[in-house]
Amino acid sequence: MLDQTGSVAPGASVRLATEDNAFSQEIVAGNNGQFSFSHVPPGPFKIVVNAEGFGDQTFAGELSPGQTLIVPPLVISIATVVTAVKVNVDPVEVATEELKEEEHQRVFGFIPNFYVTYNPEAAPLTTKMKFHLAWKSSADPITIAGTAFLAGLQQAGDQYPEFGQGMEGFGKRLGAGYGDVLTSTFLSGAIFPSLLHQDPRYYFQGTGSTRSRLLHALENSVRCKGDNGKWQFNYSNMLGVFGGAAVSSYLYPTNNRATFTLSAGFVRLGESSLAGIMQEFVVPKISKSARRSKQQTKEQPVSAEASTLPSTSNPDPKKP
Repeated sequence: MLDQTGSVAPGASVRLATEDNAFSQEIVAGNNGQFSFSHVPPGPFKIVVNAEGFGDQTFAGELSPGQTLIVPPLVISIATVVTAVKVNVDPVEVATEELKEEEHQRVFGFIPNFYVTYNPEAAPLTTKMKFHLAWKSSADPITIAGTAFLAGLQQAGDQYPEFGQGMEGFGKRLGAGYGDVLTSTFLSGAIFPSLLHQDPRYYFQGTGSTRSRLLHALENSVRCKGDNGKWQFNYSNMLGVFGGAAVSSYLYPTNNRATFTLSAGFVRLGESSLAGIMQEFVVPKISKSARRSKQQTKEQPVSAEASTLPSTSNPDPKKP
């Protein structure tokens, strides 16, 4: 008996058994690697050789009555094992890097577009990240400028005349508008998502039929991904939308807060679905940062690999 280098392999376990297992005998190969069996009945038989650190080697033959059979040299090979190498990456570190990229997403290079991810398997945001994203969105100069522009339009149209005109009236409209933005953003984007463990971001689909993408976009207001990676009812957005509308009923003059809250809430749900359509079909075409994020997602490396390594005392793993 030899190993794969041609050297003698002593001490191997050798077992012979007839086809019907009526006869079975096991011995240990000698120092010269040889072995022999006696009183073996005629007929088909099989020899199995086993040695520590080597794979099993078999030999099948048939013995005639009165025959002495010399088995050709059996070569045993080093056993191989499949070793799975799994790279565990801290999801918080992954989410941190993804969030940094999302914070640079802007439409036309200046309009904030932070609440969208182009990675279908994006790491969940921590509570701290959700509050950070809500503050960054609310405190962005473009957000404040847009609120001021809307307040100017309201004043020009004498909307909410109770606020009056002049700088005082503009200040009241701006304060009410920004308070509305701040409240809605934090309720829908940080507070409720943290309490209910849901992701406030829009998950860009980008593939499939136009119908499936449109349905995905429209569901944005009522369907979201949980921090566990599963799709679920968007309780965070629903509570945030109507909670924010309820707060707004105290910021703006109204005779019926219940009606104001319901009407404003349903309008905001519609705006959320419309925003999903914009994110799915329009923004990627007009935003360089969106196209860059999509490309980076496609080029993400694989985080786990498997290789077959020889079972030796000093292995030399091969890189894939």
